[in-house]
Amino acid sequence: MVFDLDMIKAVYSRFPERIEAARKVVGRPLTLAEKILYAHLWDGSASSAYERGKSYVDFAPDRVAMQDATAQMALLQFMQAGRPKVAVPSTVHCDHLITAQVGADKDLQVATTESKEVYDFLASVSNKYGIGFWKPGAGIIHQVVLENYAFPGGMMIGTDSHTVNAGGLGMVAIGVGGADACDVMAGLPWELKFPKLIGVKLTGKLNGWASAKDIILKVAGILTVKGGTGAIVEYFGEGATSLSCTGKGTICNMGAEIGATTSTFGYDESMERYLRATGRADVADLANGIKAHLTGDAEVHSNPEQYFDQVIEIDLNTLEPHLNGPFTPDLATPISQMKEVAAKNGWPLKVEVGLIGSCTNSSYEDISRAVSLAQQVADKNLKTKSEFTITPGSEQVRFTIERDGFLDVFDKIGAKVFANACGPCIGMWNRVGAEKQEKNTIVHSFNRNFAKRADGNPNTFAFVGSPELVTAIAISGDLGFNPMTDTLINENGEQVKLDPPTGHELPAKGFAVDDPGYQAPAADGSGVQVIVNPDSKRLQLLEPFAAWEGKDLTGLKLLIKAKGKCTTDHISMAGPWLKFRGHLDNISNNLLIGAVNYFNDETNKVKSQIHGVYGAVPDVQRAYKAAGIGTIVVGDENYGEGSSREHAAMEPRHLGVRAVLVKSFARIHETNLKKQGMLALTFANPSDYDKIREDDDIDIIGLTSFAPGEQLKVVLNHTDGTMETILVNHSYNEQQIEWFKAGAALNIIRKNTGA
Repeated sequence: MVFDLDMIKAVYSRFPERIEAARKVVGRPLTLAEKILYAHLWDGSASSAYERGKSYVDFAPDRVAMQDATAQMALLQFMQAGRPKVAVPSTVHCDHLITAQVGADKDLQVATTESKEVYDFLASVSNKYGIGFWKPGAGIIHQVVLENYAFPGGMMIGTDSHTVNAGGLGMVAIGVGGADACDVMAGLPWELKFPKLIGVKLTGKLNGWASAKDIILKVAGILTVKGGTGAIVEYFGEGATSLSCTGKGTICNMGAEIGATTSTFGYDESMERYLRATGRADVADLANGIKAHLTGDAEVHSNPEQYFDQVIEIDLNTLEPHLNGPFTPDLATPISQMKEVAAKNGWPLKVEVGLIGSCTNSSYEDISRAVSLAQQVADKNLKTKSEFTITPGSEQVRFTIERDGFLDVFDKIGAKVFANACGPCIGMWNRVGAEKQEKNTIVHSFNRNFAKRADGNPNTFAFVGSPELVTAIAISGDLGFNPMTDTLINENGEQVKLDPPTGHELPAKGFAVDDPGYQAPAADGSGVQVIVNPDSKRLQLLEPFAAWEGKDLTGLKLLIKAKGKCTTDHISMAGPWLKFRGHLDNISNNLLIGAVNYFNDETNKVKSQIHGVYGAVPDVQRAYKAAGIGTIVVGDENYGEGSSREHAAMEPRHLGVRAVLVKSFARIHETNLKKQGMLALTFANPSDYDKIREDDDIDIIGLTSFAPGEQLKVVLNHTDGTMETILVNHSYNEQQIEWFKAGAALNIIRKNTGA
């Protein structure tokens, strides 16, 4: 169905003149990303050029999307903003709170009972403020957005890091924290540092076992989990136009795993086909009218090195299927090398479970290619050696694949179909036996594979691959199985080889669905009452954070010096903790419980300088807060990698942490810290990380003259009586410094609206 057509018409009507103005001020041909960014400036047509990686720019996104776990905090903040209705089209999608355990129907019933209070809250808030509401079971936010809301050349923000999935339909779609979403819904500009640009030229065409997923797995291996930080990745070339729209979405989705601000593709015939297939012919017609503006200029594609900060070229003709992992999504291994690499590293070769679907690989095309392999189990008298699960991305996809007989084929090989929700991808998987913490291997088509991510077991070795490769490996039960060369022994003792997967870009009979799960908001929500029970364990109205005291921060205690990878999963775990995403105090009991303490190599065990003993991180921090003692968190490289969850910033803020000092930040987390009035600082000399001692008293000096580009001093007062002073950097601009002084960005909004 078509939503917000008038808004899309308005965006397209101003596109040509804004592109022309941008070309004049920049003085050269433009990439697609630049066109979309300059077309969405808050102040209208460009009057000056912006410097990539340096200029802070105000933008006017076209829409906002929120998933149920993050929407709770985003909307609790919006309720404080004093606005009667959202200023831009916005939606809520209930996809995170459904635990995968038995199967779709039963699991959905359990979730709607257990989370009724949260769903009722989100439905009523959406109804009151003019927000579209997608009920539990409707599907995963990113798949639903691609099917209904994404449009070429648009700009959207979403409270989930995989919002970038919409780049598959030519958008600049960016994951943010709830405070950013609150700004845009309140009618305020959205600020972003003008991104750098990475161009990926795709030549040739995929064939055989290679899929769109293998492109991003290859790119992740090249750029690593931080290589895309502060950049938009733009794909182009003959190989790009040969991909399906949903294949493009898969690539953009997992761009979050390289730290990219977002990824995108130029508008082409595959996008037009997808728009028409999903009931949006009107949008396709509009896009065709400004087609030249919805892709990079020809000169950019001819000489990309002149226009991008970095260029990568991948030949799809020779691209081999990859498996990435374990424990990090950028450890890329071609399938032909996996047996040798796994043996060398001691990775368990026996595969216990294969899981396909999730927001990154749940399209009709993905499922159809996987089912072509599942059919071969019966045709070639094979038996599936691993457990196998499917997570459809939306009710529309699920209904259609059921109609077309795909689910029957999967059922015959013993597959389990989970609800149209995130499920195992985000740790909402009640996996039998995971509590034993046994060493084991799983393969999945999800996007992240951090330790404990899927099932809570730190000894689960998770590998990321395409749905096709995951299916083949599940059939074989062997991590080292290479379907391009290896054979299997069937039930008759014969050697057989799997044929390469085949599938359909779009359903031949079209998409179908009885009830997509959408609830439109009231035309006038002024009479709708939003009630939060003060005794609720899952929802809690927010209290404003305190403003800065106007002086330097002295006598801070070290809460934790995190060692190595510290993602938002480590800072604020998901899984069973998702139920508390609307209750800041309760969810703060998971603060940094997954981070590794540098001083003892243990998790959730830090030294209290009040009591001189070790305790759980949240307990130690609550004692500091009760005593009125400020604290600091110290971290390593790419701190806050992963999800957009702002709880990872709000929890330390709520419990009294004053600053986070690290070697480097992931983009979204750094912004979230700033929005909540925290100090986000980086070592000027990364080796100074080694100078931080467990019992230090720490002072942050220079805040009374806090200014953009000016370093601050951190004084380390050691217990042996010595003292060291180190310099730290920050990326605050003048507006962000005001957020810090006010105690949070929301405090400024509240003041301006008189709320």
